[in-house]
Amino acid sequence: MTHQTHAYHMVNPCPWPLTGALSALLMTSGLVMWFHLNSTLLLTLGLLANMLTMYQWWRDIIRESTFQGHHTPIVQKGLRYGMILFIVSEVFFFSWIFWAFYHSSLAPTPELGGCWPPASIHPLYPLGVPLLNTSVLLASGVSITWAHHSLMEGNWNHMLQALFITITLGLYFTLLQASEYYETSFTIAEGVYSSTFFMATGFHGLHVIIGSTFLIVCFLRQLKFHFTSKHHFGFEAAAWYWHFVDVVWLFLYVSIYWWGS
Repeated sequence: MTHQTHAYHMVNPCPWPLTGALSALLMTSGLVMWFHLNSTLLLTLGLLANMLTMYQWWRDIIRESTFQGHHTPIVQKGLRYGMILFIVSEVFFFSWIFWAFYHSSLAPTPELGGCWPPASIHPLYPLGVPLLNTSVLLASGVSITWAHHSLMEGNWNHMLQALFITITLGLYFTLLQASEYYETSFTIAEGVYSSTFFMATGFHGLHVIIGSTFLIVCFLRQLKFHFTSKHHFGFEAAAWYWHFVDVVWLFLYVSIYWWGS
């Protein structure tokens, strides 16, 4: 940082935003090809390009923050504001799904039989797997908080143990949701109830997978002692994201599984 007279980070040109956008285009086009032509070639190429982009982009950010000293306190402040705004945008994203659910459920149309859930739908039992998933996510919220406090106190062993527990619970949640999808008696094509159900739970499940990926990267970084008690925004951002996923699931469980059934 001795070559500049300010504390800000002027990011060098890199190809990763372009390759990330192109990989997203390949994935969306690949999904269309998969749905209509049963071809997974384009989707596979998009996923590979996306994972390669993530690996190299995260590698560059880790290098800039941990080894080159570009993430000064004022840069970290900007990153915190950016993460907060990102989570706010995610809140609005899930809001329209809940709006669609309540719009249809509070005033069911005659096409739905005038009742909610629609007469043709047999909803999942809310005190079964959904309640287990709720307890798993709540437990993961406790363990991620334990990991964060252990990191701030400089207790590396406890931080790694708690982070490993959180990752395990996140993967377990994903397996439970996959088994739940396998056992449902309805599909996404059976009307507004099934479409909002799978949109809400499916996008939440995707966020759990993304959050688990964040935490796995943080776990691997901590094995190399990248985080200190004062300099660990990468982990802090992942913890914020995980708490957001927990809160969304509570609203989702109460609205769709419990009240909606």
